[in-house]
Amino acid sequence: MRTNQRRAAIASALAAGSLVLAACGGGGDGDGDGGDGDAAPAEEITQEEFDEAMSTPTELTFWTWVPDIQNQVDMFMEAYPEIDVELVNVGAGAEHYQQLRTALQAGSGAPDVAQIEFQHLQSFRVTDDLLDLAPYLPDDLGDMFPEWVWQQVSDGDSVYAVPQDTGPMGNLYREDLLSEAGIEVPETWDDFAQAARDFREANPDSYLTNLPGNDPGQLVGLMWQAGARPFGYDGEETVTIAVDSPEVRQVVEFWQDLVQDDVVGVDADFNDQWYQGLANGKYASWQTAAWGPVFLQGTAGNTSGKWRAAPLPQWSAGENVAGNWGGSTDVVLNQSDNPIQAAELARWINIEHEPALRFATEQFLFPASTEILEDPEWVEQESEFYGGQRVNELFAEISGTVSTDMQWLPFMDFAYSAFNETLGDAISQRGDMVAGLEAWQAELVSYAEGQGFTVE
Repeated sequence: MRTNQRRAAIASALAAGSLVLAACGGGGDGDGDGGDGDAAPAEEITQEEFDEAMSTPTELTFWTWVPDIQNQVDMFMEAYPEIDVELVNVGAGAEHYQQLRTALQAGSGAPDVAQIEFQHLQSFRVTDDLLDLAPYLPDDLGDMFPEWVWQQVSDGDSVYAVPQDTGPMGNLYREDLLSEAGIEVPETWDDFAQAARDFREANPDSYLTNLPGNDPGQLVGLMWQAGARPFGYDGEETVTIAVDSPEVRQVVEFWQDLVQDDVVGVDADFNDQWYQGLANGKYASWQTAAWGPVFLQGTAGNTSGKWRAAPLPQWSAGENVAGNWGGSTDVVLNQSDNPIQAAELARWINIEHEPALRFATEQFLFPASTEILEDPEWVEQESEFYGGQRVNELFAEISGTVSTDMQWLPFMDFAYSAFNETLGDAISQRGDMVAGLEAWQAELVSYAEGQGFTVE
């Protein structure tokens, strides 16, 4: 299948809803220089062009699910009085992406700027819906983020999004429960496995942790930490699918022993039962992302002062490597008639110090930019919930240890859905996780080839 035919087929499939989107398009044959809008050519815009655009009365539409983001948008409109921004929240997760793809496929009704999570950027690239922002952004913008963050939104000289928040992974644990069981905080995964068995023996009604079968993001983040690279996409016709690689198998086989021996929980996460498990001591730790500490405070407030944070256990003693789970960006759609103003909105709210700091201190998004990661106003906060620990500082340090070369497929919504039906189901049933992994690989390869991709 030729490239343009494949892209059109994928766009139709996405807009028709044939892909089952994970809870947590248009474009056509475009050359990446703009769609139906008046996008500038691929040369860098001049200061005169920028000044003229930002002083011209303009209406922008911004689709996002971030609570209270009107605060940052109001600041932007104060800085640029001629620009009026309409905020639209069409829902989060599946609903957001489905409506966005439907509007793009229709050729009208899409926003100028939209929020998209890291793992879904490629699915909008494959349909040529994302404006290459490189001509509209400062040349040194990439220097304002950790290397791994910038690599999530760029490809060579092209830039497809401005990072907004991230999710480097660490370990939240109940200091009191581990102390009562005589267990030290695990520094390696071997230590963790032994701690899980010891904790279960000392607490027959509880687990050291829980591995959900319904949430691929967490396990993929742990694969990321282990050096596994299960996915890849060259931006054109070739995808890499290696979810049964030795590095992935190392992670899966590690957890399979714990799952099948019933020394870790396998409850679905982000539901009432799971929330209660965090609050009542059923789970003594949570290997989670940097957004987890604030989330946990709202979920298990009655346990304030009992939790602490640490880096993830390492595969080899002395290593210092993390993965990432979650995070999002702001993109400009090719259909925008106002690419200069839209690109400046995406840049301004995420890079200018005051709006970016407010994302971290008021909306509790974990910062993407290095400037906020180093800001004492945020870094030096001491958390009562975590016994006075500077949790922000810890996770800021962890962000600097995330490896740089993780990639995604242009159909991660299908990939995550297929996970739930294969490897995820094996986890939930305490079954053969390696067989589930192999089934996941086969599902992904079959789907990719059916969509006309070359699979490596």
